[in-house]
Amino acid sequence: MEPTKLEQITEEPAHLALIRGHALTVMPKDLYIPPDAMEVFLEAFEGPLDLLLYLIKKQNLDILDIPIAEVTRQYMDYVDLMKGVSLELAAEYLVMAAILAEIKSRMLLPRLESAAVEEEDPRAELIRRLQEYERFKKAAEDIDHLPRLGRDTFIAGAETDDMVFDKPLPNIHLKELLLALSDVLRRTELNASHTIQMETLSIRERMTNILAALQGQDFTVLSSLFNPQEGRLGIVVTFLAMLELLKHNMIEFVQAAAFGPIHLKAVA
Repeated sequence: MEPTKLEQITEEPAHLALIRGHALTVMPKDLYIPPDAMEVFLEAFEGPLDLLLYLIKKQNLDILDIPIAEVTRQYMDYVDLMKGVSLELAAEYLVMAAILAEIKSRMLLPRLESAAVEEEDPRAELIRRLQEYERFKKAAEDIDHLPRLGRDTFIAGAETDDMVFDKPLPNIHLKELLLALSDVLRRTELNASHTIQMETLSIRERMTNILAALQGQDFTVLSSLFNPQEGRLGIVVTFLAMLELLKHNMIEFVQAAAFGPIHLKAVA
C-alpha cells in the first residue's frame, strides 16, 4: 500500500533555511552563536551622572536629600549587569561607585559636637554635579526639539535654464523731450500757492519788555531798546510799542538839548 500524500509531507524533514537555493535541514556543527547575540538593553545611559539622575527620578527622590545607601545599592546592581556585557563600559561607572562608597562612609563617621566649624555635607559636591548635569541635559533636549535642516526641514531646489531677454532701447526724439518738459512746467504753475505766516512779533509783548528794561533805570537811550538783528519789522514793532506806552502815560520821552539823544524814562 503506497503512503498517502499527507504521510509523505510529514515524513520529509523541515527545512531550516535556504542557502543559495539549497535546502538546509541539519544545523551546522561549526556554527558559533555569541552568548549575548540576543541580549537587548532597553535603557541606555550616557554616563554615571545620567544613571544616577535616572535612579533618583525613577523613585521620585529629592535631589537635595539623596538616600546614598539605597541609590548606591541600585547603582551597583546596574554596574554588575554591565560587567558581563562590556568591561570597558563599566569601568567609568566603577569610578562613580567608588565616589558613592566614599560618601556613604563619610556619612557613617561620627561627628564631633564640639567642632567650631560645621562640616560640609559629603553629598554637597555630588548634588552640585547632578544639578549642573540636569541643566545641561535639559538644554540639550530643548535644542534637539528645534527644527533641524536635513531632518525636519529640507531645502527645495530646481534647476532652471538661463533665460536671456532682449531689452530694446527706446527711440526718443528731442522734440518729445521738450514737450514732456513743457507739460511738467505747466502743471507746476497750476499747483503754485502763497503761504501767509502770522506775525511772530507782538506789540504787547514788546511793551512788557520795554517796561522791564526801564525798571530801576533813571534814563535809557532810545536807540538801545532797538535790536538791529530783528530787521525792519522788529524796529517798527518796538517803535509802536513805545508809542502805546506813551499813549497810556506809562513812559516819558526826554531830550536835554536840541538835536541831542532822546531818552526814555518810566513814569512813577
